[in-house]
Formats: sequence, C-alpha cells, structure tokens
Amino acid sequence: MKVLSLGGAGFIGSHLTERLLQKNHSVVVVDYYDDKLLELLGHPGLTMLKQDIREENWGLEKLVEDSDVVIDLIAYANPGLYVKMPLEVFDLNFTENLKIAKTCRKLKKRLVQFSTCEVYGKTPASFMNENLMNPTDPAHATFSEDNTNLILGPIGKHRWIYASAKQLLERVLHAYGLEDGFKYCIIRPFNFIGPKIDYLLNETDGIPRVFSYFMDALINGGQMKLVDGGHNLRCYTYIDDAIEAIYRIVQNPNGVCDQEIFNIGSPHNETSIKNLAMLMRDIYANDMWQEGMPDLPEIVAVSSEDFYGRGYEDSDRRIPDITKARNLLEWEPKWNMVSTLKATMNYYVHDYRLHYGLNSLRDHFKHETIVQKIS
Repeated sequence: MKVLSLGGAGFIGSHLTERLLQKNHSVVVVDYYDDKLLELLGHPGLTMLKQDIREENWGLEKLVEDSDVVIDLIAYANPGLYVKMPLEVFDLNFTENLKIAKTCRKLKKRLVQFSTCEVYGKTPASFMNENLMNPTDPAHATFSEDNTNLILGPIGKHRWIYASAKQLLERVLHAYGLEDGFKYCIIRPFNFIGPKIDYLLNETDGIPRVFSYFMDALINGGQMKLVDGGHNLRCYTYIDDAIEAIYRIVQNPNGVCDQEIFNIGSPHNETSIKNLAMLMRDIYANDMWQEGMPDLPEIVAVSSEDFYGRGYEDSDRRIPDITKARNLLEWEPKWNMVSTLKATMNYYVHDYRLHYGLNSLRDHFKHETIVQKIS
C-alpha cells in the first residue's frame, strides 16, 4: 500500500510510520521537522518531505494522486496555543486541512482524518450538577461517536476554537460522504501518551501537554502545577494500543471503516490530573530518582487564567465508548494506567538524551531547531 502521511513525523505519526514500514508499506511523510523519525530515515520504504503545508502550490495534488490512502495528522494540538493564537489554530486545523480533504475528494482517494475527543466538549454534569441525581455517574461522561451531543463553551472561552475547527471539518467530511460517497474515516484520539509525545520545554518556550509538563518538572526541578486544582478527569491511552487500532483503520478490511468515526481510547485508564501528578511523582521517586538529581517537585494548584491566560476553559471529563472499535476492528486496549506511565516516563529518563544526541536534558533547551509546532 502507498501511504501519504501528512504530519507523519509528529508523536502519533512517527509511531504509525514505523508500524507501516514494518508491514512493508511505502510511506511518504510530509512534515515540518523530521527528528522524531531520525532512526527511520534511510529506510527504503520511507520518503521524507520537509514542508510547511501552508505554502502555496507545494505539490499536494501529485502526492495524493500517487497514494492509495491519505492520513491527515496535521494539527496544532496544544491547549496553550488555543488561547495564545486562536486564529492560527483555526486556520491550520480547519482551513488547511479542508484543502487536503477537497483534494482527496477530487481524486477519489480514501482519507483517514485525525480529529480529537475535544469535539465532545463538556459533560452535562459540568453545568447541571445540582439537577442530576448522581453527577459522578460515568454515564454522564461516556461519549459515543454517533449519538453523543457535542457541548462546547461560550464564544468568550476561545480555547474551544480548536474543538470547533475539528468539529466543523468532521461535518464537512460527513457531507462529502452523503453527497458523493466520499470514503473517509475519522479518528478521535483520547489522550494518547508514550515516547516522543512532546519535547520537554521550559515555560519561556511554551507549555507542552500535561504529561510532558509534569515530566519536565520531575527531571529538571520546578513545580507540578495543577490547573484549577487538577480536578478534571482523563482516560490515558498508551501509544502502542492506539497504533494497533489506527493500523487496522488504515488497512480497512472489507471497507468497514468507510464513513465511520472511531473513538480510540482506554476507558479503564481514567484518572484526575491531580492523581496523574501524584502517580507520576510516586513512580519517579520509587523507580527513577537517584541521589544528586533535583528534589521531587511540589504539587501546587494554580488558576487557568494564570497558567494559560484569559479565555481558557476545559472539558471536565471524557470517557470513550469503544464499542464500535471492538466490533468493527476487533480491537481492545491492553495497557493499564501504571504500565502506560512507567513505559512513557522511562523513555524520557533513559532514552530521550540518546535520541537527540544531548549530553544532558538541559542541553535540549538550547537545541531550538527541533521545537516542533506541527505534530
């Protein structure tokens, strides 16, 4: 199979590219940076094109024409950016991605489009707490691809522009399918974590996603900051489980994935952000910390406005209903919460320096050329 993977050198894309090459598919990766694919560069099945897709006439149509399936992973997927530059977030996540979808439709090429679980927004319990008999019932926060209503915050909470852009793109793809049978599949990831999830950045460079932010505090010192107390709940999915599901979607046996949306996540790995911080600190203290390393960080609560800026609001809880993935893909996540964290943390403690050829993790902060915005 000839695969065109747009954004294929980011966190998810690098792992998926490795799986595709292992299965003897040929892969053309288009991305802004290539350092997460360093160990794969030179593989005879891989073509790497370093390209900003926002440039005009960069060759998208020819690449799509030469492919059997197109995988679109391109996104700004970082909450700090949603507040800092909402228009750029919308332009990349909707306008530029729509160009890809239009090209696939024109050339009749199947599209695997990555979306986000953030399209679900908030749970009814987040604003109807007093009117619900049992507001903590998981049923209020278990999201089904085809039946759950999508509830986003008010316009003034412009952090939701990311979810809105992704949701609008999904609706356009659905309309393409209705009008002319366009073959697409939408993936909604639920908090994937694993090796290469983010670069470890200090606060002057930007705010990575929560795991990486906590990991940086553990390795380099500082505080583990809980936004608004860290009460929100998430279900974390190890990248190996996620890639197994995604690979089956790319294969698309008997066309079962055509015009379908899939939640990919681990419903049994639910934890609060506060508990995530405590669990990571305990694992680090027991398995990884050594004499001479920075002291274990303090866990502190901060307001979302102080941490991200004005206009931030978050989803309170989200649990994936993975019935469709079980039935159509015969897929089941295998990694539990502790094993997921240990495997991911071990990468940053033991393998991260080797991957980037750094003498120390702090050297990474001087290595500005690999700070990736499109992943």
